Amino acid sequence: MPLHKPSSCLLTHTMAVVNTRSANRQHLATSGESVTLSQPVTVAIVDDDPMVCQAMQLILTDYSNGDIRVVFTSTSGSDAVERASKELPDVILMDIAMPGMDGIEAARQLRALPRAPHVLMLTSLNPSHTVERSVEAGAEGFVSKTDAPQEIIRRVLDVCQGAPQFNVASQRQLIADLGTQRPIARRDEARRLLDSLPERERETVILAAEGYTNAQIAARMFISERTAKAHLSSAADKLCMGRVQLARLVERADLDDSM
Repeated sequence: MPLHKPSSCLLTHTMAVVNTRSANRQHLATSGESVTLSQPVTVAIVDDDPMVCQAMQLILTDYSNGDIRVVFTSTSGSDAVERASKELPDVILMDIAMPGMDGIEAARQLRALPRAPHVLMLTSLNPSHTVERSVEAGAEGFVSKTDAPQEIIRRVLDVCQGAPQFNVASQRQLIADLGTQRPIARRDEARRLLDSLPERERETVILAAEGYTNAQIAARMFISERTAKAHLSSAADKLCMGRVQLARLVERADLDDSM
């Protein structure tokens, strides 16, 4: 089944929360201590679903006890960048998946502004394969559209104090992405080292790693066995590796994958 943004459910939940705020309202706390702001934090909300913008605006406006003021909402990444350059919000809640300019590219452009806002990525789904890209674009955390109002407001206020705001789902995904990238980084480093060798030395190292003897390498490369040994010795000296280490380097480079 296709995945849909739960905007109607979010709005229903938000209205229920707002309708009970008179009985439940309390000043938000950071690390258990009350926060007193000299002026409200200004926020912009960007989501291609207007109902999500409306729901988030209700949460931030009606449940922050005056600590947050929404300066604009937008359904377009490009429009948000243009408006942010003029209205200068402190924080932008940015949806990821939007037509045209997506939230990650919009975040990159926002963070390049002379007065760059803090950017929190706004998501309703598991942020698979987006956490690292968002961080590289300058985002300082994630906020789930289904988080409790107090949690959303806390993240908005805390990010203004320089505290990264990563929920559990985004933390897990970041760890998974790092785990996936480590073998790729090792592969790329191995390829870089092999490519640093002269072409004939590189060819000799690869053949040796495939199990060819010096004599067989010499025959395949139409060189003398002495020259083959000299190529291997020179490569080993340049990379500070023995023959076994060279073989493992070729294995890590996974050269079949680069063909």
